[in-house]
Amino acid sequence: MRRSSPHFTVFGLPPAAPGGVTRFGITVTRKQGGSVVRNRIRRRTREILRRCSLELGGGAAIVINPRTSVAEAEFTALAAELTEQVRLLAAALARKAARDSGGAA
Repeated sequence: MRRSSPHFTVFGLPPAAPGGVTRFGITVTRKQGGSVVRNRIRRRTREILRRCSLELGGGAAIVINPRTSVAEAEFTALAAELTEQVRLLAAALARKAARDSGGAA
């Protein structure tokens, strides 16, 4: 599944087994800038995830693809945007996992 916003694209896979820990990955490509810019984007994205302390059960795998604008955008706006995108994606993944497990039983 995928969700997009002005500064992020968030991809997710439903959990393989129920009850695991949600894992996050961050991808930043060289076309987004030099190593200083890429590392700034990564650090800002990780800090948002750390501060939000997202309580997402279910063991989903979530990959965050930040856009280049993350390096210079206002941090509070980024935090609100990413938190909302991850929350919506996690809810959609939970619904999909419930639907898939209900059909298999």
